[in-house]
Amino acid sequence: MHAPNDGLHLIGILDDGWDGLGRAARERLAASDVVIGAGRTLRLVAPLLAQGAVVRGMDGALGKVPDWARAAWADGLRVAVLATGDPLCHGIGSFLIDRLGAERVTIHPAPSTLQIAFARLKKPWQDVAIASCHSADAGEWHPGATPGHGLYKLVRAIAEHSRVAAFTAPDNGPDRIARALLAAGFGSETRISVAARLCLPDEAVWSDLPLAEAAELRFPAPNVAVIERETGFLPGFPVFGFDDDVYVQRQPEKGLITKLEARALSLAKLALHPDSVVWDIGAGSGSVGLEASRIARRGHVWAIEKNAADAENARENARRFRATNYTLEEGRAPAGLDQWPDPDAVFIGGSGGELAELIALSLARLTPGGRLVMNFVTLENLATATAALAAHGAQWEVTMLSAARSQPILDMHRLAAQNPVWIVCANRPTRPEPVSDHD
Repeated sequence: MHAPNDGLHLIGILDDGWDGLGRAARERLAASDVVIGAGRTLRLVAPLLAQGAVVRGMDGALGKVPDWARAAWADGLRVAVLATGDPLCHGIGSFLIDRLGAERVTIHPAPSTLQIAFARLKKPWQDVAIASCHSADAGEWHPGATPGHGLYKLVRAIAEHSRVAAFTAPDNGPDRIARALLAAGFGSETRISVAARLCLPDEAVWSDLPLAEAAELRFPAPNVAVIERETGFLPGFPVFGFDDDVYVQRQPEKGLITKLEARALSLAKLALHPDSVVWDIGAGSGSVGLEASRIARRGHVWAIEKNAADAENARENARRFRATNYTLEEGRAPAGLDQWPDPDAVFIGGSGGELAELIALSLARLTPGGRLVMNFVTLENLATATAALAAHGAQWEVTMLSAARSQPILDMHRLAAQNPVWIVCANRPTRPEPVSDHD
């Protein structure tokens, strides 16, 4: 039998310790038989705990906390867990509720450190996006970083939102965040503010630092950061429909780029979602993959290009467009594609002579409902593609796009035809259900 209300009490605490706790939180903590928390929070309250209270440090042992709580309940003991600030704001509240059940967890929140930081900065915060880089040290940010990087979610949040509040970590501090944003193409339109050692005697605040300045500073821990930039997803560029000459591309002749008309139709055929994983095979200057990265803004684009000069152009375009959810590999497909996650959409703009193999691989790896889209300007490649699709049982359709653009002639204008493009769209084949011997 358990005593009434003997569940776990999750108590938010800041660095002002006992003095900052409310009456109910103090009473519960003082009466607890088992107190669990990180070392730094336990030290804040240790002298005021009940005599004989068992103290358990959860640094590196968060997964054990539910079992510790259940064991204490079995012995009729009262349990309190300490968490920083508001346990339901990027804290451990959701984890414990999920493991123990909402009816067994009572939460006593303190103000979030973000709330305190905005108060110190005298900035409103009702419109901010909240992100965290509390993760393992993944090193400095680099162009083309993949979703596994410790700063990835934060950098993507900053790309999408003009105001972001960030919980930092010792390995991912404000200086590293500033360097990441500089590497990702952000500049003078972006500022970073830092609030460090909140509620301690040596509390310090830096407001609206330029990224270059913040990148060279070392901020005392713990701290939180606020990143603000001028509004607009990407000033000067639309979300979709870039003009061809916006892209850095091969010189002196242009042409290794999917032109706007074919690009727009190809992207429509890919049927992207905000969280789509996209493959761009034969990326050229990167035009299709980079616009796909803006549509699939919560997803990721994996691109490959065999020509070194074109690959460099694509990297430069990614930097200029701040495509922080875009990874380009230099190489000849299909080499390396086995390391990529399964795609929701595949675009093949160039095949390097491996078209049939690439079609087979793409169809095999596409997620259910996924699309394969290809562009061709030669009859031979079109024939190879349709034959390969038929051989794999894929449903497909071909659209021939024949576009013309106006050009001045004397004081008038004429239409100049572009090369026709065949746009092939295929769905992932439906796998037949296995036949049971008992049918």
